[in-house]
Amino acid sequence: MLGPFDRAMTLRFLRALWIFGVIFFSYVFHFELVRVFQRKGQPKPRWLKARRHDLDARNAKRLLHGMLRLRGVFIKLGQVLSILGGFLPRVYIKELESLQDNVPPHPFRHIEKTFVAAYGKHPDECFASFERQPIAAASLGQVHAAVMKDGQKVAVKVLYPQIRDVIRVDMRVLKIAVRVLRRWLPLNNLESVHRSLVDLLARETDYIHEGECMERMAKNFAAEPDILFPAVIHEWTTRDILTMTYMDGVKITRMEEIDRIGVNRTKLATRLVQSFYKQLFVDHFFHADPHPGNFLVQKGEGDEPRIVVLDFGAITEVSEVLIDGALQVLQGIMGGDGALALRGFRAMGFVAEGANEELLEQTVMTYFRKLLKIKDHSAGAFMRADLRELGELANPEIERDELRELMRSIAYPEGWFYVERASVMAFWLVGQIDPKLDTMSIGLPYVLPLVLKKQMQQAMAG
Repeated sequence: MLGPFDRAMTLRFLRALWIFGVIFFSYVFHFELVRVFQRKGQPKPRWLKARRHDLDARNAKRLLHGMLRLRGVFIKLGQVLSILGGFLPRVYIKELESLQDNVPPHPFRHIEKTFVAAYGKHPDECFASFERQPIAAASLGQVHAAVMKDGQKVAVKVLYPQIRDVIRVDMRVLKIAVRVLRRWLPLNNLESVHRSLVDLLARETDYIHEGECMERMAKNFAAEPDILFPAVIHEWTTRDILTMTYMDGVKITRMEEIDRIGVNRTKLATRLVQSFYKQLFVDHFFHADPHPGNFLVQKGEGDEPRIVVLDFGAITEVSEVLIDGALQVLQGIMGGDGALALRGFRAMGFVAEGANEELLEQTVMTYFRKLLKIKDHSAGAFMRADLRELGELANPEIERDELRELMRSIAYPEGWFYVERASVMAFWLVGQIDPKLDTMSIGLPYVLPLVLKKQMQQAMAG
């Protein structure tokens, strides 16, 4: 017989399936209407277009409300989709964007449960004072301000009780969703994305691991005093509780406040790009969750910024294979060599087994010829582009059947989930701060020495 917690988890599983099932079958019904009422070779009837628009709007709200009710993994999934979900209708992105900043906190009694389980004490017994209202709430835990008994102000990150059990249930739902998508879309290695998400969540629910990552990244930036990190308070840190020094600052997307304290936005965006390139290409150890809530801004000398980096649960190592392949791709872009860029994609693992390489090469060459003609390499260029402008980068000669074959020809390399997620989120954030910033030229000082080293190695090998 099921206990109360098991019944709650079963109910959660069924509720999540219901939310996704209603959305999925509403689209199945709509596509059947299109099949019946749209004549071949004729434009779609106006009423069908209007119905699809209304359906997207209803389902976007339905998905947001469902995620807010379920919390846990689904809040994090919504945050990722709000930035990475380019395949979703725009109305979904707009609804889900609210999850970046407005995650509802859990009641304080949940936080007390975690403390009692970890230390056998309530928060007020561990600290001189402990704020009841959190200063930040996320999908898996929340952060409270506290003062230690020696008077030091700290930030205490507390994992929600039983969240690991919730994650296990949620990942079962997403596994079913992956299987459904595999039947409808010819995408390779969707299971790899699922595995990556499982791995990410396991690391984000281990605060001892997060503390170690915080200290390692702080060491990597020890020579750069304008990139700041909290320090771990080991005495009050466990797998479920992370206590660190309290860091002041303005949230990085509050532009009016940043202007008010006298920080130059271009310099701020530049340092953000530089720090990301260093993490990825120099340290091979990067922040895989660079959303706005994880950065604060302080004023340095003059109008110089100081950036406070927070939340290290998603810190990830990147493999040499991915970096070497990415350098080849960048060589190809900078040198106008589409064939070299394609070799880089192959080295990274993007070419699936049994791929139509002729079609893949034709597509990549066409894409890069158009990409290299773009003079604006700013973070905001693609943020401002509409679907028509982005569509012009694609190969218009590819027929529908070829498109499906192309999708089957592309694999999803292990580890790419984190790089893709971090890159899109980081440059989206840069685009919010300074849309005109040329991110490619800023990255060159970090990437060019590595490219030249690779060219020398290839010349010596030849």
